[in-house]
Amino acid sequence: MRIAIGLFLAAATAQAKNVVENWDITYVTTNRGLNQPAKRGIGVNGQFPLPIVEAEIGDTLVLNIRNSLDTPTSLHTHGITQRGTNYYDGAPFVNECGIAPGSNFTYEIPPMQSGSYWIHGHTSLQNYDGLRTPFIIRDPNDPYHADKEYLFAVEDWWPNTFEEIFPLLTSSDPNIDLFANPPGALINGVSGNLTEPIAFEPGKTYRIRLISMMSLPLWEFAIDNHQLQVIEVDGVLTKPKTVDVVRLAPAQRVSVLVTAKSNADMNYQYHIIMFGDFLPEIAGVFPSVFNGTVVYNDQAPMFVADTIPSAFLDEISMESLNYKPAFVPDHSIYLNASSGFTQDGSNFESFNLVTYEDPLVPAIFSALTTGDMALNPITYGPRTNSHVLKYGEIVEMLLWSATDLPHPLHLHGHTFQLIERGFTNDTTGELRNIVPLTNFSPLMRDTIFVPQGEYAVVRFKADNPGVWNMHCHFDWHMGMGLNMLFIEAPEQMRQVIRVPQSVIDQCVAQGIPTSGNAAGNNAYNYDAAPDLFYLLLDNPLSE
Repeated sequence: MRIAIGLFLAAATAQAKNVVENWDITYVTTNRGLNQPAKRGIGVNGQFPLPIVEAEIGDTLVLNIRNSLDTPTSLHTHGITQRGTNYYDGAPFVNECGIAPGSNFTYEIPPMQSGSYWIHGHTSLQNYDGLRTPFIIRDPNDPYHADKEYLFAVEDWWPNTFEEIFPLLTSSDPNIDLFANPPGALINGVSGNLTEPIAFEPGKTYRIRLISMMSLPLWEFAIDNHQLQVIEVDGVLTKPKTVDVVRLAPAQRVSVLVTAKSNADMNYQYHIIMFGDFLPEIAGVFPSVFNGTVVYNDQAPMFVADTIPSAFLDEISMESLNYKPAFVPDHSIYLNASSGFTQDGSNFESFNLVTYEDPLVPAIFSALTTGDMALNPITYGPRTNSHVLKYGEIVEMLLWSATDLPHPLHLHGHTFQLIERGFTNDTTGELRNIVPLTNFSPLMRDTIFVPQGEYAVVRFKADNPGVWNMHCHFDWHMGMGLNMLFIEAPEQMRQVIRVPQSVIDQCVAQGIPTSGNAAGNNAYNYDAAPDLFYLLLDNPLSE
């Protein structure tokens, strides 16, 4: 048996390869082919769209980065758990310092999981300005067969930069119209109005990967007179779930299988719709409808559907493919995603009325250098809203969205089980929707959409030592402070995490300390750390 295992590992090692990407991150002024003014976006090698990254499970992704911006940058491989490589997760002042302007840096990431992911900027909301691209990891032993694949990566492109929109987001002026310059939609990097046809052959099976690189709107995908069989959610294989339409919030990913018709008598349309019931109605924008053609036969007539379906994905009824019953929690954390106001009327987002601000020392270094102090959440600063977790414990999060805004909430370094959904105003519990707690394998994903006036309960196992963000993936909300940290197993971190010198060098180049608490001290002294200001539920300037 030992010999057989050794031969298998040797074969796997021989097949694994380095997937090398050489990226010069640059400014690119463009409107991306949309009917709007050009803005200064952030692209790669002087162009858009960014190259799509593809690998196989077991490969090593080597991202050689040159930062040609005038500000730091970093890259987050969204959905990759980074076991043992927390320092490559790409969150500045959390698990690295970012890449200094004019410098080079290399991420070496071994994908130990397959599925549909994406790579995006995680410094100063550079994702909003275009630094994002799909990342596909294939498994040669994938249990779901497809004859061919198609990819639809959808993103919104705003005519303003995040630096321009941020003062408007937090302004106390009630007359500001945040949607005066609305976005356009890009599909696979080009205008949604230029949707390309996809070809189907009778009887064949197609895998369609849907990746939401949106910063704010939702979107849906459907094919007239064809059913979609969901087989993957956020990189996790699921038991097949047949639906007519798939809805995605920002940062979510779904793969579906579609079985072609048995004949080529008709052609059909696929539909991509950008919308959001929390967004203002703007003709031609919210909603935007983009129609492409599913071609069976160039000479065949077009099937005409009466309606385009629209619906949430019923996640509570879905199961992950690999059986893992509902976790039994060791403790539960209540996280109220809420907005509030400062005394001058400025608007911010928060978890439990704590608005996030970066510490002076990246949290990973505080966890690694402060000894027993690393077990105390205050070590990471009052504005990081840190929770220290024990290794192996089951953590339950009650995610609450009682305001008039929804939130797509993303946990780095993990997938979590969806256990329950419900409404925040349900005082009797009659509308609770809970998964079976036995003989059922709850859906696992890394980004959950919590609609306005609703809540969700999720659970995960703290078995990945590191420092991990939990944040809203609406870029506006993330920038306004809807972010927090999990400090996971700091004692085990010191045993398994060895920060490369190249990461430390980037900190040194930017004058960022790499030891001590959030204020850079090795005592209970936090005077230099960002101060916690108290948010008010009501605007003090309103009448």
